[in-house]
Amino acid sequence: MVDKSHAASKGFTLTELMIVLGIMSVTLMLTNMWLSSQLPRWRLNGAVRQVVSDLVAAKMNAVVKRNRQRIFFQDNRYYVILDDKNNNGKVDSGEKQEARDIQADYQDVTITASNNPSFLPRGTASNLASITLTNSAGSRKITVSITGRVKVKS
Repeated sequence: MVDKSHAASKGFTLTELMIVLGIMSVTLMLTNMWLSSQLPRWRLNGAVRQVVSDLVAAKMNAVVKRNRQRIFFQDNRYYVILDDKNNNGKVDSGEKQEARDIQADYQDVTITASNNPSFLPRGTASNLASITLTNSAGSRKITVSITGRVKVKS
C-alpha cells in the first residue's frame, strides 16, 4: 500500500515555481538596471587608465631610449605617441609613431588637452599638459608636471 501523503510531497507545485521565477526575474531586472547605470563610470575610469599608462610608458621609453617622446592630442578622440629619435620635436621619416583612438574601447569618452606633453631623456617633461577625459559619468583630469609626474585628479 502506498502512502498518498508521502507521494504528494515530492517536487514543487506550480505556484511555488512561479513565485521563484517571479523573484528571480525582478532581481535580474534590478541588476541589469544597476549595471547599465555603472557602465559610463567604468568606461571613463578605463579610458583614464589607458591614457595614464601611455603617458607613463612614454616617460619610461624616453629614459630607456635616451630620446624625446612626444604625445600629440589631435582631436577629442585621437592621440599619437612619437618616438623622436633625433630630438628635434618634429615628425621625421623613420621615427616610430603609435596612434591611439580612445573611443575604440571607450565609446562615449572624449579627450581635451591643454598642450602636447613631451618627455625628455632625463624623465622630466616639457610642454606641461592638463588632459581632461569626459563622458556622461563626469570628467577626470590628468596632469603632467615638469618633473614628469603623471597624476590623476577627480
